[in-house]
Amino acid sequence: MFDQENDTYLFESNDEREVEKFVGIEIYATSKIGGIGGEYKKNFKDFIVREIENNGKTLSIKEDYKSQTFSAELKDRYTTFNLIKINKDTFEALRKISNSLKIPYGIINYSGLKDKFSISVQKISIKGDYVDKLKKLNLKDIFIRNIHPTKKPVKLGSHLGNNFTVLIRNIENSKFLRNRLEKQINFLSKFGFPNYFGLQRFGSYRPNSHKVGQYILEGNFKNAFEEFVSTTYTTESDESKLVRREFRSDRDFEKAYANFPKNLKYERSMLYYLIQNPDDYEGSINTLPSDLKKLLISSFQSYIFNKMLSLRVEKGLPLFKPIKGDVISILDDFNGNVTYVKYIYGESYDKYLKKAIDLNRAALIMPIIGSNTDLELFPLMKSLFEEITKREGFDKYILSSKLNTDLEMTGALRTITVKPTALKMLEFTEDDFNPGKKKIKFEFSLQKGSYATMLIRELIAST
Repeated sequence: MFDQENDTYLFESNDEREVEKFVGIEIYATSKIGGIGGEYKKNFKDFIVREIENNGKTLSIKEDYKSQTFSAELKDRYTTFNLIKINKDTFEALRKISNSLKIPYGIINYSGLKDKFSISVQKISIKGDYVDKLKKLNLKDIFIRNIHPTKKPVKLGSHLGNNFTVLIRNIENSKFLRNRLEKQINFLSKFGFPNYFGLQRFGSYRPNSHKVGQYILEGNFKNAFEEFVSTTYTTESDESKLVRREFRSDRDFEKAYANFPKNLKYERSMLYYLIQNPDDYEGSINTLPSDLKKLLISSFQSYIFNKMLSLRVEKGLPLFKPIKGDVISILDDFNGNVTYVKYIYGESYDKYLKKAIDLNRAALIMPIIGSNTDLELFPLMKSLFEEITKREGFDKYILSSKLNTDLEMTGALRTITVKPTALKMLEFTEDDFNPGKKKIKFEFSLQKGSYATMLIRELIAST
């Protein structure tokens, strides 16, 4: 609920399920089975993420072979390595590496972002010869392994997926617990779960990146600034709420710049700009890095995707079976990714499309709407999108704006559901942190772009 007088979003219990609804995550695939309860991410060691390379190899946290020498004769141009980080997001880790090596952040390449509250390993590359410098790098909770020269950089989205090892703790023991777990594992392995964009996409503590992105697309830069800097959320830290409320109350930009903690560096940069350039809110937003502006806008695109997926089920339409007006993509042979070979269900190829879906060679898809998306090619989704624009009160042409074109936010395709690979239970034991309770360790892999937290919420809640 939004308290307009105090510019505060109030969540009754600050529960993760409540925050998920705020970003469009509303339905479950396994609601008829029921969840097991429990908690996850209570310790970063309980959540391990390992990137899967495009050749199918899963990176190892411990592997570290001898570094090779950079060779101009062999046309080496990049230094590539495995980044292991503990309890840090990818951006934070790369900034620390950039600052320590005294190199521009822009020459560092990564394939995907990994969860902050975890132990993770992923492939990174830096343009130039940094083999020796990386070997000497000593940063807290950041480790560099398998350093080697390459001719090509790591590219965004070049990995196949991610492997997860997750520990769920504090589970109430019951007579039917193991049976329910087995039913969930079988169901999720066979059918999958809604392919929502998870909370990480929007901000777990300030889940508002989609709102900022919407204001930017609308050209309402003052609202974008206020949402980014002064609006408070009951889920954020007390320190963060205090400085935002004080600024909202007195509108003293210089005082706010002095009081905002240094970890809120983007807020501080926008405040500083407005001290120098009063009322130029567009200029203040443009102090944000272009990558962050893209992330904010993509969050709004993700929000629309989540809302369309939830509305589909709200209207009683199936998750796992196609109906007239659905769009089905043929998956590529190598890694099962969505292709642009697609068909509208309800026409002449229905029998073959159903068979392809059963064989995991095709999947139901929805558009991540961008500047190049033609909704006429998605009859069912077009009707859902238009209903959402009316409910939310924004222009249905907002995502085809010139800004989206300039930032190359052209749109993409995404499956409605996703199936985990090799989902299995590794441990079912007493919880050493919570006497009398159970803990369960799972392992599974997901294709890139899908969220492990969306599978975990099925296991825990499912109601």
